[in-house]
Amino acid sequence: MTTHPEPFAKTLVRDLTAGLVVFLVALPLCLGVALASNAPLFSGLLAGIIGGILVGALSGSHSSVSGPAAGLTAVVAIQIQTLGSFQAFLLVVVIAGVLQIILGVARLGLIAEFIPTSVIKGLLAAIGIILIMKQAPVVVGYRANLVAEAAGAWDVSQFFARFHVGSAIIGVASVLILEVWGQVRFLKKSVVPAPLVVVLFGVGLGAAFQDLGGSFAIDAARLVQVPVAQSLGDFLGFLQWPDFSQLGNSVVYTSAVTVAAVASLETLLNLEAVDKLDPRKRASPPNRELIAQGIGNTVSGLIGGLPITSVIVRSSVNLNAGGRTKLAAIVHGLLLFVCVLLLPIWLNLIPLSCLAAILVVTGLKLASPKLIKQKWSKGKYQFIPFAVTVVAIVLTDLLIGVLIGLAVAIYFILESNLRRPICCIVERTPSGEVVRIELPNQVTFLNRAALARVLHAAPRGSHVLLDARATHYIDPDVIEMIRDFKELTDPPYDVNVSFIGFNGRYGFEDQLQYDSEPVNK
Repeated sequence: MTTHPEPFAKTLVRDLTAGLVVFLVALPLCLGVALASNAPLFSGLLAGIIGGILVGALSGSHSSVSGPAAGLTAVVAIQIQTLGSFQAFLLVVVIAGVLQIILGVARLGLIAEFIPTSVIKGLLAAIGIILIMKQAPVVVGYRANLVAEAAGAWDVSQFFARFHVGSAIIGVASVLILEVWGQVRFLKKSVVPAPLVVVLFGVGLGAAFQDLGGSFAIDAARLVQVPVAQSLGDFLGFLQWPDFSQLGNSVVYTSAVTVAAVASLETLLNLEAVDKLDPRKRASPPNRELIAQGIGNTVSGLIGGLPITSVIVRSSVNLNAGGRTKLAAIVHGLLLFVCVLLLPIWLNLIPLSCLAAILVVTGLKLASPKLIKQKWSKGKYQFIPFAVTVVAIVLTDLLIGVLIGLAVAIYFILESNLRRPICCIVERTPSGEVVRIELPNQVTFLNRAALARVLHAAPRGSHVLLDARATHYIDPDVIEMIRDFKELTDPPYDVNVSFIGFNGRYGFEDQLQYDSEPVNK
């Protein structure tokens, strides 16, 4: 799909507003990812700033927004624990960034092109479900982890006591605003995006609830909490440096390979997924993205930030808010930097429940019933890998889930190629019946079993014609199988094998061992 670039003046307002909305969503995510990774909270904010400004400027994607990723939290937490210090882990991030640059220069970004669409769609839906599961309790002001609490004994009184009236009103009203905004045509096309309205609504109603007091007043635990720097010196004091004395530690390098592999795969999968969400269907260069991410991770590790990847949540919010170009990603990074440096106290007035509402609605769009119905209608070869990917990611993590989904998709591809019949035409000639096997354009190892089955099914004393006139490539394994069949199977079973369209390729000369003049039935 070819699209003409829009005028800069027209995209500027959209990108500025989308950048603001992504910033408001990214802020608590940066803090949450750092918290879940057992890393300093400021390291998550740094990663968000670098992912927005530096990676956003270097990336070739119009829609992707980078920052610290929830899919890496388990990996980061384990590596920090294994290495024993956060400074040693920063060295891992630096080396991982260098490895990503090497991967990009070596043009290995094409790996994402081999991931089936069903797995990518499953990734999107799984992230949507995880967003809903994790953020729905926050929408109603619930402080504890519902999933973890469900595993233990339920105390009904404590369960309801942890809900908060003020937060719940703001959160539920925010969800309704977002849904109505998306249904009303003139609001949907408005320059002002719904998420921005929701945040302003949340701040205003939150301030009113503070004046009202009582159970409506929202406590600090249910508001955004950004570290407050009193001066530039305080801000710079939050920075940390890699422990280069660990360069001789072999664990650092194995950890760096792990982080580089997971971050690269997550970035490439998210990039592919974001391109599918982009209404303009623009393609992002994967190799350039790996280089941009590698530079971003190198810088992030050098000054105390978490690993960076392309993040589907930020990217989908960017598209939903009307972002047109990568300027939106850069604006979101600049706003993170300016606000963390100058306005942390104002940011701390935003209720978490209205931000959670934005994420829940984003999750509903990623895991929409329409998508599930669409995959179901395409049959088991599409639906089962999709469903397995969703369940596996939700129950494990992003990388393991994608690998499981990929394994299932490959199984179905192999099964399909095994069961798919080779085109056979039985022709009557003066010499008797001839089984003409028309080979496809590309004959790979996936066709080997099906072709072998057809050859061995040829009746004793029959003629078999292998027709390669439409074929441009035959896998060496298939050639060896054909040669074995002709030399070893042909004489004892009295099956005559003829060739056409080979023209001396692969060691086979065209020859017909029967009278080819057709006989009408």
